Amino acid sequence: MAKINEVAEAAGVSISTVSYALSGKRPVAPATRKRIEEAVRDLGYSPNAGARMLAGSRTHIFALTEPLRRDTHAPTHMSFVLAAAVAARRSDYDVLLLTDEQASAGMARVAATGLVDAILVLDVAPDDERVALARSIDTPSVFIGVPNDHEGLVCVDLDFDAAAQLAVDRVADAGHRAIGLIGQPQVAYEKSNFPPRVRTAFERRATERGLRHDFRVSGDRMSSADVTRRATAELLDAGATALLVHATDDVHEAVLGEIADRGLGIPGDVSIVSVAASFDIGVLPQALDVIPLVPESSCDLAVELAVRSLTPERPEPGLHLLPPVYYDRASVAAPPGSRRV
Repeated sequence: MAKINEVAEAAGVSISTVSYALSGKRPVAPATRKRIEEAVRDLGYSPNAGARMLAGSRTHIFALTEPLRRDTHAPTHMSFVLAAAVAARRSDYDVLLLTDEQASAGMARVAATGLVDAILVLDVAPDDERVALARSIDTPSVFIGVPNDHEGLVCVDLDFDAAAQLAVDRVADAGHRAIGLIGQPQVAYEKSNFPPRVRTAFERRATERGLRHDFRVSGDRMSSADVTRRATAELLDAGATALLVHATDDVHEAVLGEIADRGLGIPGDVSIVSVAASFDIGVLPQALDVIPLVPESSCDLAVELAVRSLTPERPEPGLHLLPPVYYDRASVAAPPGSRRV
């Protein structure tokens, strides 16, 4: 990691001039500032966050790194971006949105220039390239999501394991012995950190409860309805009397459409629980039990931890998991044939 004296030498100025240029405490000639910025960029210099704090030179800007890829479900991700921005403003911080598809590029850039006080990391992948970068820079980072390798990181997320277990227990306690999970498109299990956690917890808890269980992916944006309807049909034909759905609103609509077209009712014939829904479940034509994923809750906590990271009481590295909450909307009942007359 480059030091400030190396930046000063490369720019042909004193260390104090570099400090003034980065902190904005004193005016610096445009030509001199340009040389300093070029040296900072070329050397990959990252001003020490603690030194900036002691000097009282916080920028009151958080970077929010959210790589928008082709397979990104924009409504879900933008709900987290908005929630993070609102939470930051409540703490008197502005947000600089970094949408580089190469996620680490923008993060490295703002860390090297000292432009932001902390970095919020969204759309976390299992093997996220930003993990190594977060460990190498002085700028504090908070991950909204949990990568596979999270040692030494501060991570915030819904407790997806507990959410899946809660859903399985709800239908098992109602008497269901054969259940299914309709999850996200296949690509989500390769590039996202949370869908595999829901699936693994679902399968583990269903096995523990002695339930027959099966899993199906839903379709992508081009084939969502057809693939989802086929997945729903396969689970129902195999004898599932309860379905857990961990997917977007259009997937839920396709599941409900297949059930309705078969002349089945909810919960009379099929029970349904929506697991970790990040959209307004009220937009669906059928009221469903839901364990919501609330962007505001995750982002409020992430911003709180980011602010604390700039104080002597900075948070210890570790997982900060939000407990799931179950909302009963009367879409779960005992399976057909098991009800008392």
